[in-house]
Amino acid sequence: MAEPTRDAILAALSKVIDPETKRDVVSLGMVQGLVVKGGNVGLALEVDPAKAKAKERVRQACEDAVAQVSGVLSATVVLTAESAGSRETPVQRGHAHHGHAHGGAPAATPGAKSSRPDIPGIRSILAVASAKGGVGKSTTAVNLAVALSRLGARVGLLDCDIYGPSIPRLMNLSGRPDSIDGKTMQPMENYGVRCMSIGFLVDEDTAMIWRGPMVMGALEQMLRDVRWGDLDVLVCDLPPGTGDAQLTMAQRVPLSGTVIVSTPQDIALLDVVRGINMFRKVDVPVLGLIENMSYFICPHCQGRSDVFAHGGAHATADKLGVPFLGEIPLHMRIRETSDAGHPIVVAEPEGEHAKAYLAIAGRVMEMLSGGSAARAAPKIVMV
Repeated sequence: MAEPTRDAILAALSKVIDPETKRDVVSLGMVQGLVVKGGNVGLALEVDPAKAKAKERVRQACEDAVAQVSGVLSATVVLTAESAGSRETPVQRGHAHHGHAHGGAPAATPGAKSSRPDIPGIRSILAVASAKGGVGKSTTAVNLAVALSRLGARVGLLDCDIYGPSIPRLMNLSGRPDSIDGKTMQPMENYGVRCMSIGFLVDEDTAMIWRGPMVMGALEQMLRDVRWGDLDVLVCDLPPGTGDAQLTMAQRVPLSGTVIVSTPQDIALLDVVRGINMFRKVDVPVLGLIENMSYFICPHCQGRSDVFAHGGAHATADKLGVPFLGEIPLHMRIRETSDAGHPIVVAEPEGEHAKAYLAIAGRVMEMLSGGSAARAAPKIVMV
């Protein structure tokens, strides 16, 4: 079956009439961020936030229209609104696979409470976060997931970075997930870890121009509409920063805890403090800090250099009252194996770097299981 074209999708949407204006949604300029990939279609409808409830029928009509286009396997349509002087917020989210739909969710705000419904079959959900980009968070998340699998856990890995998905390359996975029932997706799998990423649904060089509510909808779909099966741990590789994606995951997903990755220098650690406080405000336990690129050993002279300083993450962990989980060196082999899609824990399982990841994974597993490390966690200290 041929992949549907953007023109075909827009033609179908042009037949959806807004009852209030008596005009179609395309000519009204309501259609935003249309993405078509492998039969999977996503888009947003921009509406007045005060009229969001009334526009739900239009949203559903758009999903139904797109679902009828030849070659469409799934359709995701969300309502999005932007009011003056405020952030864009999701006002209603729907997800349809030929008529299968779910209701919406309010925007995440610090300190707000949510139901955080459990995900059947998943015992623990671990977020791997960094308050700053470029610290090696995804590489850490991948090696941590593989290390947990090596320790005997049943592990899943969710790539939550919609704008910069890297899990497909790091895990040497490509192609599109299968769907047995047309409603849920099968995760891809490698190295004993089940994976899901927006990178499986769009081309690697595609620039994602989705707005905030579409990102939230995509995360919900990849989390809840995937046949993860029975997992001991689902590792979620969060995007860097402390924005809407992180807040939504923290409030709408029953996170068991988070691990924060940082380099040792002061500029990165300033953001770590903000990240830790964000998770604390939404009642997500911070299991500890990992110091990545902690030091460099010259492969020629074996001399050590603290390129980004050293020990800053450990000191910050002590200051904030959270466990320090370990340090990972800056080393060419970690970069080479990551670029090759063959994580160091797999490529050199008996090497020192793999042992460092395995030691951290062991501590994390103990905490998630309610072991002594978790019980001994220091009290919260707000900075």
